[in-house]
Amino acid sequence: MLEQGDGVGGVWYWNRYPGARFDSESWSYGYSFDEELLKEWDWTEHFAPQPETERYLNRFADKFHLRRDIQFGTTVTGAHYDEEHRTWTVTDASGASYECRFLITAIGPLSAPTMPRFEGIEDFTGEWHHTGRWPKEPVEWAGKRVAVVGTGASGVQAIAEIAKTAGQLTVFQRRPNWCTPLHNGPISKQEMAEIRANYDDIFARCDSTNSCFIHTPDPRAAMELTEAERNAFWEECYRTPGFRIWQGNLRDVLTDREANRLLSEFVANKIRERVNDPAIAELLIPNDHGFGTRRVPQETFYYEVYNQPNVRLVSMLETPVQRVTQNGIKTTAEEFEFDLIVYATGFDAVTGAFDAIDFRGRQGRTLKSCWEHGPRSYLGMLVHQFPNLLMLVGPHSSLGNIPRSIEFCAGWVSRLVKHLNEQGHSRVEASEEGQDKWMDFVARKGENLLSNEIDSWMTGVNMNVEGKQVRRLVRYSGSAPEFRALCEQVAEGGYAELRRD
Repeated sequence: MLEQGDGVGGVWYWNRYPGARFDSESWSYGYSFDEELLKEWDWTEHFAPQPETERYLNRFADKFHLRRDIQFGTTVTGAHYDEEHRTWTVTDASGASYECRFLITAIGPLSAPTMPRFEGIEDFTGEWHHTGRWPKEPVEWAGKRVAVVGTGASGVQAIAEIAKTAGQLTVFQRRPNWCTPLHNGPISKQEMAEIRANYDDIFARCDSTNSCFIHTPDPRAAMELTEAERNAFWEECYRTPGFRIWQGNLRDVLTDREANRLLSEFVANKIRERVNDPAIAELLIPNDHGFGTRRVPQETFYYEVYNQPNVRLVSMLETPVQRVTQNGIKTTAEEFEFDLIVYATGFDAVTGAFDAIDFRGRQGRTLKSCWEHGPRSYLGMLVHQFPNLLMLVGPHSSLGNIPRSIEFCAGWVSRLVKHLNEQGHSRVEASEEGQDKWMDFVARKGENLLSNEIDSWMTGVNMNVEGKQVRRLVRYSGSAPEFRALCEQVAEGGYAELRRD
């Protein structure tokens, strides 16, 4: 295993910014396959903070003696397939190379941080960090002049934490997001014992829902309810911890425009109730997408932050940033001075981590050129013309509650490799026909979804990355149970739909 970081944890190693925590219920997020670890580990909060999650992953690595097989501090730069010898040669930034028969990527859909396209970022003489590459060393912001650029999921968490002690916090917002309360809380010893006793049911429920969360849509449509009934239902959702208001809402709020409009107005009114200044409230309410059509950040007193005298909101749509200066940030309206700048500007999602590596398959074809107009895959785990390249949670794989998806994909890939070895095959590849068929299926699953009509990382759009301003088909939008059933159908059929020799 080649790992860029100096420790295990992946996203929970790198994203150690203030306020970072789960938005999936802790007890639905951990690994499900080891009874002993389930019995001995206590989650302390319903939505665990980053330090606890990192401790959990280190405990897991120690328990299964994984470190002996991991080479830390290794940045992979290239991976080239040798058709004659049917092997991959992987190279790293130091110039070292590694040869393997099967190359498995576990690089994640949200692991390639992006910076804003501001001039002068390197000119700033103060301290600055990206939330996705937060340092291990403590970062001090108490009493300081702080800027946070971005109000996505990481920005919302960091802003709420930094605002508590910053001398002055200025938030630079390009596009507001719909955010709803996390309603986090501690888990008592008694409650943890009850959770532990019900793990089988918890994981079975995750396996049965569309996105592997514990939440599943209500079978009713919005217009089947009266206005009073709808609002009462939405009030209950708003008070419920976690993603219920997104993943457990009425069945048509993400497909029916009028239902989505009504839900969006309900959440907009909640924002207006929580923010004292009506003008600021309106700046925090999205007008370019409906509720739930982008991933919904979960927050803890985020909107109340803007009632504090030490917090200011700057709309980059009204006054765009011209450049970063030696002392701060200059917009079209004024110049700000800061001691610390936090870039909460997200990731080059889904394909960014692949683009950072020079993958070359048959006849030297680069993966980046093959994916120039959007990624193409088979089951989100194989790619035509790239033999023996197996992706865990790659493009068009089932996402949602990621560990549940990772477990399934890791198991499926492991069984495929075992099958190949047992049958004496040294090569496996997706056929062009099979890949085309899968891509057609993925496209059908995305029809009628309002989320596929707006710009977001889930539609392959990133305004901070050259060439990624056009929507692409980068995700599977169907249900997780259907995804798993189709993958199992391929396995149970002896992998006949794959080219093996």
